[in-house]
Amino acid sequence: PRSDCLAAEQQCLSDSTCNATYRTLENCALAKTHFLPLDHDSRVRCLNAELDLRNSSLLHCKCHRRMKRQEHCLRVFWTVHSSMTDGYFNLETSPYENPANEEQWKTHYNEVAALVSGKDCSRLAGDATNPCLEASHVCNLSRKCFRLRTDYASICTKEAESEDMCDRRKCRRGLRNFFERVPEDFTKRILFCPCQDELCGERRRKTIVPDCSFQSNTKPNCLGLLDSCLEDHICKSRLADFQQNCQPADMSPDGCSQHNHAACLQAYMGMIGTPMTPNYVSNSSVKVSLWCTCESSGNQKEKCDQILGMFESNKCL
Repeated sequence: PRSDCLAAEQQCLSDSTCNATYRTLENCALAKTHFLPLDHDSRVRCLNAELDLRNSSLLHCKCHRRMKRQEHCLRVFWTVHSSMTDGYFNLETSPYENPANEEQWKTHYNEVAALVSGKDCSRLAGDATNPCLEASHVCNLSRKCFRLRTDYASICTKEAESEDMCDRRKCRRGLRNFFERVPEDFTKRILFCPCQDELCGERRRKTIVPDCSFQSNTKPNCLGLLDSCLEDHICKSRLADFQQNCQPADMSPDGCSQHNHAACLQAYMGMIGTPMTPNYVSNSSVKVSLWCTCESSGNQKEKCDQILGMFESNKCL
């Protein structure tokens, strides 16, 4: 079985040859993360170190979204795979284990839908109900869902003493905590509740408290947003997971290269609470976007449009 990266790292560090190779790769990864140019000799040394690890369990290790030392695990993964981060759309290998398959997710989804609507699912589509409100009620029935939702809501609405804005970093951490620790039956229901009217749509849009977690006073450039994401192990990992599981494919009937919408939705949810947090753009549609712009991108406009298009016009998503 494939080992997790924490166990693989321990195994490597106990072997003197592997240990030395791994330390070299740590320096290479550090330079990449901070966008420091490497001279020819250093690049060769990094490449050789990667080749030396090809038989090590480190090369095939993965992490879990709900593991305790997730950030450390991801740091190990990107130390070994640092050469994969050259250029955009090269992040296609996710550091995470494959999510549960779609059928299993559908069963849980329907169970929760039945729970939310009382007895039958058909009522959800009726005008008399606000599915997003009902999803909140179901969350309130679960002690864990209620506690973690209350946690992030209070952090994200609390104004910081030093400025008019909330503490965005804490807010995003609270959001990640909620989406990682609460069972998906609850989180998916709250985030993807089907709406018929604007009142419901507004509640859905405000699920992640966008004033704090999503939008700032001015829209940053999407390329800058990408850079800040690539410097953060969790964001970079979630982006790699999103690229792998939400990769659009024009020739595919469902628009997805992986043919797994549940995995794509899970990967989308993983982006919430990172510097590249997405959200619904209005109360009246299910269109989503990043809070960034491609104006003033100069000769990198095409790359910038690609980043934005991953969310705005992704058939798979």
